[in-house]
Amino acid sequence: MRLIVHGGAGANPANPADRQAVLDRAAERGARAERPLAAVETAVRVLERDERFNAGRGSAVQSDGTVRVDAGVMTADRAVGAVASLTGVEHPVSVARAVCEETPHVLLAGDPGVAFAGHVGVTTDQDLLTDATRERYAAADPPGPEASTDEQLAWVRDRFGDDAGGTDPTRADHDTVGAVAGDGERFAAATSTGGRWFALAGRVGDVPQVGSGFYCTPAGGASATGAGEEIARVTLARRAVDRLEDGATAQDAAEGAIEEFATVTGSRAGVIVLDDAGVGSAYNSDAMQTVVGER
Repeated sequence: MRLIVHGGAGANPANPADRQAVLDRAAERGARAERPLAAVETAVRVLERDERFNAGRGSAVQSDGTVRVDAGVMTADRAVGAVASLTGVEHPVSVARAVCEETPHVLLAGDPGVAFAGHVGVTTDQDLLTDATRERYAAADPPGPEASTDEQLAWVRDRFGDDAGGTDPTRADHDTVGAVAGDGERFAAATSTGGRWFALAGRVGDVPQVGSGFYCTPAGGASATGAGEEIARVTLARRAVDRLEDGATAQDAAEGAIEEFATVTGSRAGVIVLDDAGVGSAYNSDAMQTVVGER
């Protein structure tokens, strides 16, 4: 099993060595799995559990003070599962896998998605806030859950996408996590996130959208991270995999996709790519930590 894991594209992290150690652990555990889908789920769960990353516990907070998480998985035979706007679920990647394997659907969202999580044995009713995220939200003079949509929208317009350039580690906004794995015959990709800071309540970005935050075909797979609205507009993960299908190496596919993304959107993102010959990664933000694991 070979896999590549990323911890998000954005600002230079305040403690890169600590984050890298978690990524190393995620890759090492993922590489032990017997199937690519299990490998990416295992790796991503490690990152969802660690508040250094914007996925699961420690995720970004939306305008009403609620953490809502998203995730998506896909395999080379185009089996897909995704979830959006789940509350109280630390491991949305596991719910996405269950959607893929146990339902005829592609995407479940909101409270019914949380109920499904409980049905398949994924723990719910967890507090995904941390001291750091509570403090950051409180310091932004939030409108609160009782505010009208007009009031929340006015607040969001003033703050959403703050630090989109990714230069301030205290305001890092793009720490979506993901993994891509392959065993020489099969591939799988997974991405998980808490979204972008100071988004309107209910906002869903690229991560659970097939072809945007994640994509996989018999040629290989990709996981994207960065400015979610822009990633969704250009379907970044699919563009990377399209390059694999055209014969590009994994590294060339990653670099080409990011170059095109920057040209089209003028924004920042990162992508990891894996095929049967190797791995690749590229980003145009200040940083994107990755690690490769192999067994």
